[in-house]
Parts: sequence; structure tokens; C-alpha cells
Amino acid sequence: MTTDAVIPEPGRQISTYDELTSEQAKAVLDMLAVAARSDGMQAVSEQGRLQLRGGPREGVRHLLLTVEGELVGYAQLEDTDPIEAPAAELVVHPGHRGRGHGRALGSALLGLSGKRLRMWAHGGKSAARHLAQVLGLTLFRELRQLRRPLSPLDIPEPVFPAGVTVRTFVPGQDDDAWLAVNAAAFAHHPEQGAITQRDLDDRKAEPWFDPKGFFLAERAGEMIGFHWTKIHAEEQLGEVYVVGIRPDAQGGGLGKALTAVGLRHLAAQGVPTAMLYVDADNPAALTVYDRLGFRTHEVDLMYRTES
Repeated sequence: MTTDAVIPEPGRQISTYDELTSEQAKAVLDMLAVAARSDGMQAVSEQGRLQLRGGPREGVRHLLLTVEGELVGYAQLEDTDPIEAPAAELVVHPGHRGRGHGRALGSALLGLSGKRLRMWAHGGKSAARHLAQVLGLTLFRELRQLRRPLSPLDIPEPVFPAGVTVRTFVPGQDDDAWLAVNAAAFAHHPEQGAITQRDLDDRKAEPWFDPKGFFLAERAGEMIGFHWTKIHAEEQLGEVYVVGIRPDAQGGGLGKALTAVGLRHLAAQGVPTAMLYVDADNPAALTVYDRLGFRTHEVDLMYRTES
């Protein structure tokens, strides 16, 4: 634990940690599960949930809000981007909302970040938008979740550029090459482009990981692109988890072909619906996905301080 900050309201306390114990992490994950059932979506991203466990992580801090010792709120602050302001996510237990806990966590995040903050409002709920306004944050990013049915799968047979072959990911063997292609493909993406070996290992250790759904495109023996799919078994959703093309291989239809391969794989697994995330200011990707039958399902909003 690094600091304790007591909010001047009866029984409420916020404690800040560089790492959580296994008991604390479980309590937060349990609360997140309760909130997800109530809200219909996760309040903290997959990356944020992975960062709850496994010891300290450079630049990541955890805020636990308790009332008379009971955990009722959580926030995570990640300060790993060398250019952008620290990014935050927060959640308040559904049974304890409307009592200023979200504002207390938000104020604590502003203090920890030196009033230089980016904050997600997953799902763009009205309460989250209001909190951002109260904290003096302005909207600057919209991440859309798109969905399409997988039956019937009216997608043409994928056509790959000349000399390109496709195979599936081999854990351990392909890690370094994939990390390099991912970093190149997403050099200007604030989250995906910063994926490390530890982040990859975290995902490989998750129950959903299946290398048979992780497709690699190669040319002359070199990896030039990939489509990593994911199945959310509980929700019966297949996800276009991430499609990446090395910059020197972009523009030849490889992304569209890899997307089709992944969608066909997801359909073969029997899930009825596919989903993906794409930034609203990426018209090229939105056009591709629109032609593939995807439509907006919900949006995540990111707010930031003016400074």
C-alpha cells in the first residue's frame, strides 16, 4: 500500500495500492461481476481486470473505496503512456450508488494524476457522463461495439494477396514475431500497440484462449498480419478480438480476408453473434465492417481533462 486518503464523509475511506492481495483482487472481481449483471456490461476493461492480479505492474495503481470497512467502490489508474495522460476506470457497487462514491473516486483519481486524466465511461451510461461533467472532463474518444449475426454467414470466401498463407498461432514459438507485428500495426494506438510479453502471457493463461482461433498471415516466411478471435462462452458471443496488418502489407485486402477467416471460424464454433470494437474516428475500418454486416450495438466514451 502506498497511501491512504480519508474522504471527509462519515465512514468513507479511499486507500491506494501498487498491488492488491489475492483477497482484495477477488473482492474487486466479485463486485465487478455484480455490477456487470446489473449494468449489462463490464465497468472495467479486460486489461484492467487482468491487472488486478499477478503482483505489481509498472504505472498501475488501485483505489479501494470502503464504507465502514465494506468494499463499495474501485478505481484503477494506469500511467504507462509516455505521451497521453493517465487512464482510469472506476465502478461503484450497484447497491451503494447515488451517495457520492463515484465522485469521491473521481476526485481521488484527479489528485493522483495531477489533474491530468483520461477516464472511460463504458456503455456511455448517463450517470457516467454526468460524473465526467461534474469532474470537469470533456469527451474526446468514442469506441463503438459493433455486432452482426453469424447465421446465415453471408460472407464471400476470403481471397488473399499473392504469396500469402495462413496458419494458426503456436504459443511460445510465435510470441516474439506477433508482438513485433502488433506493435508495428498499432504504433499509434494507445492500448493495443503497447501490449507486452506479460500482457500476452496473461491472455494465454485465460480460460478463453484458444490458439486454433488465432490466425497468422505469412509471406515469404514472415508474419505480416493476424486475426485473433475470442469466444465469450457465457454470453455466447464471438469476438473479432484484434485484426492487425503490418504497415508495409496494408491496402491489399489482407485485413478483409483475415476478418472473413475469423468470422467463419467463430460461426463454426456455434456462437450466434459476432462482436468487435472500433474507434468512431476510423472511417476506413467502419466502412469495412459495415460491408461485412456489422452494426453499432453500444458505445464506450473516454473523457479527459482540458490540460
